[in-house]
Amino acid sequence: MNEPTSDAEREGEERSSALRPGMRDSWADGAEPRATPHPVTGRRLGGSGEEEAPRMARLWHDRRPQRGLVSLTAAAGALLAVLIGAIFTAFIWSGNNVRETGLAERQSHAALSQSRLVDSLVLDIETGQRGFIITRDPHFLEPWKAAQARFPGQAAKLVRLSESPAERNLAVQISRAGRSFIDTYSTPLVDEARHGNPQSSSLTATVMGQKKVDALRHMFDRYTATEQSDVAAREAAADASARRATAVASAGFGASVLLIGTYSAYVIRVIVWPVRTAAAVATQLAVGDLRARMPMTGRREIEQLETAFNTMAESLASSLAQARRAHGRLKLLYDSSVAVGTTLDVTRTARELVDVAIPRFADFATVDLAMSALRGDEPTVTGDTSMQRVAVGGIRHDSPLEPEGTVMACHRPPTEGSPSAPQPLLVRDLSTCSAWRGDSPQQAERLLAYGMTSLITIPLTTQHILLGTVTFWRSRSAPFERQDLIDAEGLAVKAAVAVDNARRYTHERDSALTLQHALLPQRPAEQPAVDVAYRYLPADTRAGVGGDWFDVIPLSGVRVALVVGDIVGHGIHASAAMGRLRTAVRTLADVDLPPDELLTHLDDLVLHLEDAPANGERGATCIYAVYDPVSRHCTLASAGHPLPFVIAPDGTVQEIAGEIGPPVGVGGLPFENIELDLAEGSTLALYSDGLVHSWERDFGEGLAMLRSALASSPGSLEAACSTILDTLLPGPPQDDVVLLLARTCVLTSDRVVTWDIPADPEEVSRARALAVEQLEAWRLDELSFVTELVVSELVTNAIRYGAPPIQLRLIRDTALICEVSDSSNTAPHLRRARTFDEGGRGLLLVAQLTQRWGTRHAKSGKTIWCEQSLAAPDHAPRTSEEPDGGTPSPRA
Repeated sequence: MNEPTSDAEREGEERSSALRPGMRDSWADGAEPRATPHPVTGRRLGGSGEEEAPRMARLWHDRRPQRGLVSLTAAAGALLAVLIGAIFTAFIWSGNNVRETGLAERQSHAALSQSRLVDSLVLDIETGQRGFIITRDPHFLEPWKAAQARFPGQAAKLVRLSESPAERNLAVQISRAGRSFIDTYSTPLVDEARHGNPQSSSLTATVMGQKKVDALRHMFDRYTATEQSDVAAREAAADASARRATAVASAGFGASVLLIGTYSAYVIRVIVWPVRTAAAVATQLAVGDLRARMPMTGRREIEQLETAFNTMAESLASSLAQARRAHGRLKLLYDSSVAVGTTLDVTRTARELVDVAIPRFADFATVDLAMSALRGDEPTVTGDTSMQRVAVGGIRHDSPLEPEGTVMACHRPPTEGSPSAPQPLLVRDLSTCSAWRGDSPQQAERLLAYGMTSLITIPLTTQHILLGTVTFWRSRSAPFERQDLIDAEGLAVKAAVAVDNARRYTHERDSALTLQHALLPQRPAEQPAVDVAYRYLPADTRAGVGGDWFDVIPLSGVRVALVVGDIVGHGIHASAAMGRLRTAVRTLADVDLPPDELLTHLDDLVLHLEDAPANGERGATCIYAVYDPVSRHCTLASAGHPLPFVIAPDGTVQEIAGEIGPPVGVGGLPFENIELDLAEGSTLALYSDGLVHSWERDFGEGLAMLRSALASSPGSLEAACSTILDTLLPGPPQDDVVLLLARTCVLTSDRVVTWDIPADPEEVSRARALAVEQLEAWRLDELSFVTELVVSELVTNAIRYGAPPIQLRLIRDTALICEVSDSSNTAPHLRRARTFDEGGRGLLLVAQLTQRWGTRHAKSGKTIWCEQSLAAPDHAPRTSEEPDGGTPSPRA
């Protein structure tokens, strides 16, 4: 309600309050308004208005403005003009003083600047001569000559700029001393140095020059101090003048303000207040503000009209209050439907319910959720269950309510009916409710002592399953009523649906994450080609986890394949599709296909999949890279996937350039290999688009950020992964993120031996001898028999069925690898020879005597390889990270 603005209005409001009971009685039965005695004068109000007319005329005559307002206005205006004139005079006088002081300060600053210029010329002369004497370099004479030529003119200008006699005298001394330094010391000293006189660089000459320079600089210091003291004196005088002008102007301004305020107060009291009161009441009524009341002045207004108006306003205000309370309840329910359940997080949903209810509905609120709901499991239908408090809020922060994280026992409200069906509970007066006290007497006493007076407890249920409870408390507000219980049930229903949705989402997300983690490699396979570190982060959005994956696949010949892929879509369908494609890639990698051919087969596989996701999403991106630590050669191909970065051993970052093929599942388009040689210790950085692209950041910006993060990353691969993710992902990822860092290793030449074998059957014995000799050098004598037999069979087959050139290669690593290459594309096949067959047993023997064997095709020809395990751990190879002569370390 608007506060009365005058004593008359306040008095009228008091009188109106005294009249209202009588007004309600007069209009209660619908009869004509009867006359009501005035509480002060005793006159009857509400009857005929004839006897009030003479009195109102007298009141109006008494309220007329007094004479002399014009003369008072003229006198105030004249006095105000005099004060304003005084203020402007003081300002003009102060401005002139400030202007003169400013001119003098500019002159002083110019003299100081000229002094510093002359000082710098002396410094240039000294520096030039000293540099020439020390180095005999003629280049030092150029600034020396220039400074000598400028010094007389600049010194004379300093004399002209000096105003006071003391400054001018110092300027003249500086000019003379400078010329003396140039003519009697600097110039002769340089001439002697030009003629090679050693006295020019003697200690005596140097000390004498230093004394002259010190004397000059002392003069400059004296001149600067004198000039600065003059500037300070002028500034002090200007400040004093400004203070005097400010004092005069302030006094005039204060007097003007006092005059204006006094005159304005007089006009407001005599004229403005009566007019403003009437206008304000009329305006409030016009805009629908029913709190407005007519002041019961009794002299200037018609009292009967005031009484009738105020009675009508009271009735309308009561109806409006009821409508506003109903609107407030509807608004509370609407706000809860908008604000509760904005995320699919059960804890956040509970927090939102508390924020909506406080302080509009309750003074304090708590939400307890079942443990199964927090985990995303199906809650139990019957029986008590333990709950955890997930949200607490109130108008104060020192309440004795149990804090968040407390495990609470589920106590069903003391209501009639089935014990398995929890019912809402309303307690208007906590101090008289024995059932509530019996649950926890000590906690009840603390709450009562704190001031809690009333509560409502509502179970959060969905499909007759208890998810939790929400409790509303009041301490300062009025106790809860039956209508409040209905509103609380409406809040609880909306919150229960949101909590159940969040619980179901949590359950589905956990299932998809479990499936995806089961399909991803738990630990990269051990291999000697690269050191790897990786990070995988699932998407934190409502769409669910995606289908990103990675893999590190050991290949024949100590090579390794690095794979990163991304399935289109999210959820369990994407996880299942990811598992199929990862299995397909590993299967195709075991065949030793080149990257472009492997992606072509993978593309055909995706095209022939008949169980595509129901939402129509199909396809994937994939990058497949093969690294050979013997040749340091890397071959990769991309199917719609961003190309990796290469970090050189010196820390420079380079983006691999090449063609990116279409995503797998498109079909009909080829894939191209990208060939590159990597230096030892280089790092390949493979990643998915979720690392560099998001709703707030475009792809190009993300690539630039990743490049910068790779350039500044630490040497440790694990630390580099953490640093990159912290830089590019300040918050939860919007899509699955995969980062795979692989640092290349190189097998040294003492672990790889290659021989060219002529296509002559007689060379088989030589090949066996070379292999045995190399095994002896490697101290692998226990493998000589099997290796000699394997070399004999493979070389014989290459000579008999293959085509030259033929090569034999032995690799000593975690296993002994024997490879025989020829230029024929005919692949051998393992078959079982019959009893009387003369051939067909060679590959069978190789397969039985070795741990693994296979065929690897190249652009021209093929390679037959086999592996034998090394018995002793000392035979493990030394990688690029091991120091010379050190022992190998296991790889993660």
